[in-house]
Amino acid sequence: MKKNKIVSVVNTHAEAEEVMTTLVNSGFDVNHLSIVGKGFETQEHATGFYNMNDRVKTWGKAGALWGGVWGALLGSGMFWVPTFGALLVAGPLVTTLVGAIEGATITGGFSALGGALASIGIPKDSVIKYETAIKTDKFLIVLDLDEAEVAVAKDILSQHLVDVHQTEAAV
Repeated sequence: MKKNKIVSVVNTHAEAEEVMTTLVNSGFDVNHLSIVGKGFETQEHATGFYNMNDRVKTWGKAGALWGGVWGALLGSGMFWVPTFGALLVAGPLVTTLVGAIEGATITGGFSALGGALASIGIPKDSVIKYETAIKTDKFLIVLDLDEAEVAVAKDILSQHLVDVHQTEAAV
């Protein structure tokens, strides 16, 4: 685990895809990038899928909306999460979210998404801000970076809300 988590909130799918493309083209390791956004499904029962062994091949009904750069991210999932509805997640955050859902690690009144963010070292006040962003149809881009990568990432993300969270590195 790297010591810095950068979370950026972007307003639209097009902006999220542009930022992700720029990050990848700037040499950021796709295995350290995650993206979270709401799906537009209307189901009200708990459903979902996730895949950690392959790149995203299709997003089903969401097709073109979730295609593009999302397909380059390792790991993908669609989860029905109360208060959010269908959440689409790609990148390493999928594993953490699955752990929060399956292991009931949801604490402090957070949703499964909030529990996953808190478990990677995001402070409570920021978790609340990010949950609110997702509820209002924005997108989260989460980067797991070394100190040397932070300045470049902040520059790329400068048009958007950007927070850097220092976390404890795994031993």
